[in-house]
Amino acid sequence: MSSNKLNILLAAGLIACGLTLVNARYQLRHLTTELERLQGQSRQLDIDWAQLQLDQSTLGKNERIEQIARTELNMTPLTPARTQYLTEGAP
Repeated sequence: MSSNKLNILLAAGLIACGLTLVNARYQLRHLTTELERLQGQSRQLDIDWAQLQLDQSTLGKNERIEQIARTELNMTPLTPARTQYLTEGAP
C-alpha cells in the first residue's frame, strides 16, 4: 500500500471521526435544551400541584361549605323541631 493511499484512508477516517463528533455535540446541545425545558415544566407542575392542594384544603373545609349552603343555597341547619320520623307500616 502506498503512502498516498494510506494518507487518503487516514484523512477519510479523520473526517468521519470529526463528523461523528460534530453530530454528538449537536445531539448533546439539543438534549440539554430539552432537559432544561422539561425541568422547568416539572417545577411549574410542582407549583401548580401545591396550589391545588392548598385550594382543596381551603375549599373542602366544613365552615366554607356551610357558609355557601346558607348564603347561596338559602339552606338552614336541621333542628329536631323540623325533623320528621317515618316508621315502617304507618299509613
